[in-house]
Amino acid sequence: MPKMDLTAQPDLTKHDAGTGAQRSRIPVYMDFLPPCNHACPAGEDIQAWLALAQEGKYEAAWQKLIENNPFPAIHGRVCYHPCETSCNRAFTDQEVSIHAVERFLGDLALEKGWTPSFNAPASGKKVLIIGAGPSGLSCAFHLRRLGHEVEIHEAGPFAGGMIHFGIPAYRMPRKELNAEIKRVEDMGVKIVLNHRVENVAAEKQAGGFDAVFVAVGAHLSKNIDIPGRDAAKIMDAVSFLKSVENGEELYLGRRVAIYGGGNTAMDAARTAKRLGATEAVIIYRRDRASMPAHDFEADEAIEEGVKINWLRTIKEIDATTFKVEVMELDDAGRPQPTGRFETLEADSLIMAVGQDTDTGFLRQVPGIEFNRDDTVIVNPGMMTGAEGIFAGGDMVPSERSVTIATGHGKKAARHIDAWLRGTSYTAPDKHPIVGHENLHLWYRTEAPKKKQGELAPEQRLGGFEEIMQGLSESEALFEARRCLSCGNCFECDGCYGSCPEDAIIKLGKGNRYQYDYDRCTGCATCFEQCPCHAIEMVMDTSSQGGKA
Repeated sequence: MPKMDLTAQPDLTKHDAGTGAQRSRIPVYMDFLPPCNHACPAGEDIQAWLALAQEGKYEAAWQKLIENNPFPAIHGRVCYHPCETSCNRAFTDQEVSIHAVERFLGDLALEKGWTPSFNAPASGKKVLIIGAGPSGLSCAFHLRRLGHEVEIHEAGPFAGGMIHFGIPAYRMPRKELNAEIKRVEDMGVKIVLNHRVENVAAEKQAGGFDAVFVAVGAHLSKNIDIPGRDAAKIMDAVSFLKSVENGEELYLGRRVAIYGGGNTAMDAARTAKRLGATEAVIIYRRDRASMPAHDFEADEAIEEGVKINWLRTIKEIDATTFKVEVMELDDAGRPQPTGRFETLEADSLIMAVGQDTDTGFLRQVPGIEFNRDDTVIVNPGMMTGAEGIFAGGDMVPSERSVTIATGHGKKAARHIDAWLRGTSYTAPDKHPIVGHENLHLWYRTEAPKKKQGELAPEQRLGGFEEIMQGLSESEALFEARRCLSCGNCFECDGCYGSCPEDAIIKLGKGNRYQYDYDRCTGCATCFEQCPCHAIEMVMDTSSQGGKA
């Protein structure tokens, strides 16, 4: 085999052929990082499971998917899919609908009763997880796969955390949510409900636990001071959504105002409409471009008749009369008061200005430190300042989403596993990312993505029936096959067919190819023909000859 200089970072945009006896570079098969994989907060190997789905190997695709994310039926519905925002296919026609294929696999797994494959021997170690939200459940899943005994203590009456209490059923139906949680229990994870942990050290000792992962989420609504607010009927959005989930009777009145611009505000407004409010008005102090809610959330809310008053802030409340000030953006994009006021009539007000985490019970634990916002400080291995106590999810500094929390659970499990075994976990180095400019798409056939069906707006407000529908098998298969396999060889034979020297050897389906460097002249034709950029031209520091 000729010597190759692979120490330098590859230049993904240039190559220097230098063919013949004086060739300066030779082609090498490599695996690069697809942008979808890079963007996934749960660290899914999206390209790999899509490749299996393309072949109709659905169970294998599902098994590959849950190696990193144990809840595809959940995430296929509630994830904001940043993977699709990064998808190179968007430069050809439209991004691959990754979340829709993920949902198809997740739902199919529930229908077929597939179970996770794992055979790690029992470690003899026992881990306590505090909180049965997405981070705690994910950590439990991965620790169980690694051979540890796991027990979750949850303060509430249901597992699922904010997926259960903060995301309405029209976005996350409870049947699929509960089924994916039950799968974790069926793996041997014990979930103890209605069990609030007050003293971590005592709980750890009493249960004989070797390590603790704390993932209590952010369930406390933030409070802001509005003059006269006691005169109005006010509730916080988290409590409101929990009450609806619990089937409690609520009296909102005909006109409901919602203060805030995040996804929770959108869900609160849409839920109020489903409970019979004839008017649901969101008041937000910034413009639409600055709102934290995702665009599709706002679009769906508007479709359902929710009104959004941008650049407005509540200054005073007098019974059911709200004094609202008009704001305007300064040159830096920050809202500034104008001194112009409007009057809004509403029977009730739902506050949706953000959530805090209840970490007070950890302040008695020596070594644990906190930020000013009460989030817990952890090291790169997710461990707090107390040995053997780890934390993740919404209670540590990070962006807050179901998928990020799920990724935290996986990361924590790997570090907890290493700590229990007296070692350390180091994440493998990532390959360079392949951008759309690196692809050589000689087969630019447009194939727009399959659109998921959805309930018409006029059909939604009668209840909490799921809005978005899943893909059929044929649609999911079509969608999976739209993947360009960025940076990873999918054996299209482009290199094999284009080589003028017959220097490429086919190794059989699934085994890719190899080079005969005795024949290779370094002409780079294979490099130029590879549609997914799975070939790189690297420096040849040897004489010609040999095989890869």
